[in-house]
Amino acid sequence: MDWTTKRKEAAEYIRSKFDKKLEIGLILGSGLGEYCERIEEPVKIKYEEIPHFSVSTVKGHAGELVLGKIDGKYVFAMNGRIHYYEGYSMQELVFPVWVMKELGIEKMIITNAAGGLNPTFKPGDLMIINDHLNFMWDNPLIGPNDESLGPRFPAMTNAHPQELIEVAENAAEEIDLHIMKGVYLAITGPVYESTAMGKFQRLIGADAVGMSTVPELIAATHAGVKNLAISCITDVVEDTPGKSLTHEEVVAVANRVKPIFKKLMDQIIASL
Repeated sequence: MDWTTKRKEAAEYIRSKFDKKLEIGLILGSGLGEYCERIEEPVKIKYEEIPHFSVSTVKGHAGELVLGKIDGKYVFAMNGRIHYYEGYSMQELVFPVWVMKELGIEKMIITNAAGGLNPTFKPGDLMIINDHLNFMWDNPLIGPNDESLGPRFPAMTNAHPQELIEVAENAAEEIDLHIMKGVYLAITGPVYESTAMGKFQRLIGADAVGMSTVPELIAATHAGVKNLAISCITDVVEDTPGKSLTHEEVVAVANRVKPIFKKLMDQIIASL
């Protein structure tokens, strides 16, 4: 079965559970899925119930779709995502983005937990992604192009629309949050950086590094969906070897940032 048929079947199933016109897609990363509690009159669907959806296996990712309303807007919120390192293909990974497009969603907010490379960053900072580097050595658009989604050779220069970056900057100002901006570098994982790799990534212009987000950005941009991506900086990669980072520490920092993250998201969604 081709991906076009699969996304139409998944979208039809979701419509059977929730018949409102969805406006905004949310992909919530490690430790940030609690934002789904903000959704009014929520309809929750486990990923395994949705035709052709893959299931998240990582701690901190609930693996459920939450549909409902925030600030008068109907949202499609992914409480947890799947990752390339879990063994899924790029097409399986971005399939929810294609389903969002099938459901008529035109704007998407992607969040993640990331390691800081910029030496001015500190754990707990939030960073608007204003550009990206793909070091995952794969791409969800490889293979036959679906002309109903987008062109064969989409430009990635517009993957981070300035208009949405400004919405996020203004939202941060409204809640008195000093927010960072920078370049996000995506790796496959599931390993954290060596000291030498961290130095290299900083040298080539990356401000933060993580194991997600870029495939979704590529798929959404190809499909004409406008993206806003925000990283929660959970640690800062040092130039000298030190204490090893654990996933539990990443989730712990994300948990600490939740209150300000929720305020920022509320303000952004109200402005869209």
